[in-house]
Amino acid sequence: MAGVSALAIPSFAQSRSRAPRRRPNFLVILTDDLGFGDVGFTGSKIKTPNLDRLAASGAQFSQFYAGNPVCSPSRAALLTGRYPTRMGIPGVLFANDTYGLPDTEMTIPQMLKPGGYTSACIGKWHLGSLPQFMPNRRGFDMFYGVPYSNDMVPLPLMFNQSVLEPNTSNDLLTQKYTAAAIKFIHDNKDRPFFLYLAHNVPHPPLGASPAFKGKSDLGIYADVVEEMDWSVGQVVQALQDAGVLNHTLSIFTSDNGPWYQGSSGRLRGRKAETYEGGVREPFVAYMPGAIPEGTAPTGFGSLMDLLPTFARLADVPVPGLPLDGIDIWPMMNGEELSIDRGLLLYFDSWNLQCARLGPWKLHVARYNSLPWAEQPAEGRVNLPLMKPELYNIEADPEESYECGDAHPDVVKSIQNQMQLALLSFPARVQTEWALTRARQTQQVPAGAMPSAK
Repeated sequence: MAGVSALAIPSFAQSRSRAPRRRPNFLVILTDDLGFGDVGFTGSKIKTPNLDRLAASGAQFSQFYAGNPVCSPSRAALLTGRYPTRMGIPGVLFANDTYGLPDTEMTIPQMLKPGGYTSACIGKWHLGSLPQFMPNRRGFDMFYGVPYSNDMVPLPLMFNQSVLEPNTSNDLLTQKYTAAAIKFIHDNKDRPFFLYLAHNVPHPPLGASPAFKGKSDLGIYADVVEEMDWSVGQVVQALQDAGVLNHTLSIFTSDNGPWYQGSSGRLRGRKAETYEGGVREPFVAYMPGAIPEGTAPTGFGSLMDLLPTFARLADVPVPGLPLDGIDIWPMMNGEELSIDRGLLLYFDSWNLQCARLGPWKLHVARYNSLPWAEQPAEGRVNLPLMKPELYNIEADPEESYECGDAHPDVVKSIQNQMQLALLSFPARVQTEWALTRARQTQQVPAGAMPSAK
């Protein structure tokens, strides 16, 4: 299996139908810490032929955002269509944490259930490891995977609530997840399904199976990405073999930017930062006959948009709680190049740091250190920038050229909208924002490089 080359995906008519004729299946392949620049279709030297073919054959978003710059909250955003700070998942959950995704939130599989869907979570969960927070309690009919990140030990491989292996081999997880996904597709080809395939790669510790270890000639990081690409090919081939390829909306993306290794392309920042490199992800949507080849939206999307988009296509009601995502099907199928949307907020932990509106992104606060750097003597805190930083993200995706002085009206408008938006968030978010604004940044002489302490 490991030697399979790129998929021979057939050509399909470039239909601009508004929605598939029958209730579709949904496949979401989510990687862990994959950078924007880590796949071939965004310029990587790593070989990803299966993903490259999907990107060419479907819709490739050049601006698509994670729900957060770190793992757990980003996954919460995907499954609920809401900011994770609304539900008390502001940061990474650890193996011994006693909280998780609350049952007040409705997830994608719970939303789809009235439509007759069966759902599986295969891979990394990371939204609470106690029984009441696990996938089977959050709408999934089947869970096969690990409860949290592969750097947390012991790492149990589970089937539903049963432990199959108390401390599984990290090197073999991609192979095991792929086999489980293929079986699920064939077992459920005659009814609508939602398959959430959440790979652990390329989150460290990096592990590849013997067939891929050393295969890339670019080191272990590239090895695991190439094995992940192989997995994508196998899973999409399974859709074709099962006769449901045309009836499945297949999504590929990542939960946040790259960590120690990996590439964010030319983007500034990495995992755990709200610069583009920490939150902008590769994104492909593929559905033959419904999504034309070469679709390239100019607008931006978010992981929070998947839930409302799936609701529209499955013809099921959206959850009762206010959603932060929007329906982006018109961008996926090429009807619209972009869709107007309100303010998109960027949080790190409980702290608001920046916001996107149209082509503009305004940074208003930033931590005084990265989470894995040496902590300052006064502790790690979120500090207000002495002067908000405005970037035209469409003209300057690298966030290299601050242009606030030229657009004071844009700065003021975004600031006002940020303040208004926060009124709908829990008290903890508003309190942290008030504390951030009350802190002072170090004043420096005119013309000197500012620093925050």
